[in-house]
Amino acid sequence: MTNILSQSPYVLYSNGKGEIFEDTTLYATGRTGWDAVPVPVEDWIGLPEGGSLYELPGRKGIGIDVQTGEMRLCDKGWAVAAFIPPAHTGLYLAAFESQPDAPVLPLFCYTAAAWFEDRFYVPAVRIEQDIRQECSGYDDTQIQSGVEVLLHAYPHNRLVKHLAENCCLTYHCPAARNYFIGRWECPVPSSPACNANCIGCISFQPQEESITSNQDRLMFKPTSEEIVEFTVPHLQTAPYPLVSFGQGCEGEPLLMWETIRKSIIEIRKHTLNGSININTNGSKPDAVRALCEAGLNSIRVSTNSARKPIYEAYYRPNNYAFEDIVESLKVVRDHGGWTSINHFVFPGITDSVEEYEALRKLVRETGLRMIQWRNFNIDPDWYMGRMSIYDTGESLGVKQMMLLIHEEFPDLKFGYYNPPIERINGNYEADFAHY
Repeated sequence: MTNILSQSPYVLYSNGKGEIFEDTTLYATGRTGWDAVPVPVEDWIGLPEGGSLYELPGRKGIGIDVQTGEMRLCDKGWAVAAFIPPAHTGLYLAAFESQPDAPVLPLFCYTAAAWFEDRFYVPAVRIEQDIRQECSGYDDTQIQSGVEVLLHAYPHNRLVKHLAENCCLTYHCPAARNYFIGRWECPVPSSPACNANCIGCISFQPQEESITSNQDRLMFKPTSEEIVEFTVPHLQTAPYPLVSFGQGCEGEPLLMWETIRKSIIEIRKHTLNGSININTNGSKPDAVRALCEAGLNSIRVSTNSARKPIYEAYYRPNNYAFEDIVESLKVVRDHGGWTSINHFVFPGITDSVEEYEALRKLVRETGLRMIQWRNFNIDPDWYMGRMSIYDTGESLGVKQMMLLIHEEFPDLKFGYYNPPIERINGNYEADFAHY
């Protein structure tokens, strides 16, 4: 998106009644780590279609006084942040100061937001050109029709029912919605259990926690027959087809690796079309090896950090360690598969000098093929407090870090989604605007 700003945009605030206003006495700032900082004018882009705004109760926005140039609090209403849609990566968090009684924020991303000349702006980059989750590409009538058709086609399949009633119709999961209109990536939830205790888990939180999960977790163990029944037709008929084990509505799919292995073998008896992917914490390298031998094409390993202490403090793993996720990436590489990390971006931590050096090491050591730069869905203050991070050290800036990584590893792809086999096999820059 072309930048047309001639000056810094203005701070936004909410009156607590669903109404948002600009404060033209303050230029907007962004947050990196604990600090509010000026945002370069060139980093602001128009809020993309599908983005939305949140008020942040109990929090005052921080801006730069247009007269004095000094930072101060906005004395009007509550601070405002933006949700930026998939395919975009935020460069700065919303800058605010929390009041003593401020509630913990839900598990969403909180990108800085601002206003200038009749438009909302966010500091972000479009990291992925693939249009698979564009809001304009969804037709609710077509989706509802697809749900009815597929529920009728698979009346006894618990997974199809889960994807329809929970993922598609209740949570409006973009991947599930795409499945029900017969295109692209098909989600395959497969495990109700997990071997990590992520601080920001979106599908399970203990009752004593101060936050709640965004959605209900899968409550049953699918059979390989259920998996094969609906994934084979998708691979046979969908454009750029891809099936992905491991979704936000479940636990860790590698805990069900035997079922997944059996499913992959059976799928490949019926069709060689498309790609088979697993989204995972990468905790079981031996299981990953077995899946690769069965026909797994790609892996996406989620991480908040390339540093063992930061990773383990967030994931709180049971019976595995950071070294296991590194090994899993190596296993897939050694089998000729595609390797990605689902890298949660938290400005001030992700782009710290220490993190940059650790990420370079991870890329070199694993031969990583892709970084999916994902926005971290978590209350910034709560996350940093729970992680006991009080000094983030020197930061490069998210955009600068991306540039440095790209310059050192020109073949490493940046993106937001798992690529279909057409991209994996070399046509990575294919025009996906005409799916």
